Amino acid sequence: MVAEPAGAALYVPERRGKIGFVWIGLTRTAVLGAAVVVGLATGLASYTFVYARGYSYLTNDPAACVNCHVMREQYDGWVASSHRRVAGCNDCHTPHDVVGKWSTKALNGFWHSFYFTTGTFHEPIRINARNRRVTESACRDCHAEIVDAIEPQRDAERTECTTCHRSVGHLH
Repeated sequence: MVAEPAGAALYVPERRGKIGFVWIGLTRTAVLGAAVVVGLATGLASYTFVYARGYSYLTNDPAACVNCHVMREQYDGWVASSHRRVAGCNDCHTPHDVVGKWSTKALNGFWHSFYFTTGTFHEPIRINARNRRVTESACRDCHAEIVDAIEPQRDAERTECTTCHRSVGHLH
């Protein structure tokens, strides 16, 4: 039998009774403590997800964006806008590729939850630099023909669409 180097294994598959392993370096108290911490974190996350209707963010329904009271003005503005007929929140505020869309939704979902839970969000709500770039890209993607006619030179300094059209998608 070959001896293993010291510290090479986290557990020894030494059978005790019918089930179980002997954990090297971990006491029962440490394992129980870790299980309690993981259980509490899972329970808290699940409760928050249900209470805050986090599941609604997995859809493309613009009404999901109004789960937080700070978005009511933007939602009402979108309902009254011309974009309502052609674009929802995700069309303008997430990238158009699958990975970009879901990573943006996950990132924004985490930070929105954090700031709303801790009460540290700015009111009125503001868009951050990353999300402004995503929105700018969406404008330029959907309106490429018009943008190319206005800004034919790619090397020239670009004007952000929202400089002139800030309240097109929704009021600010």
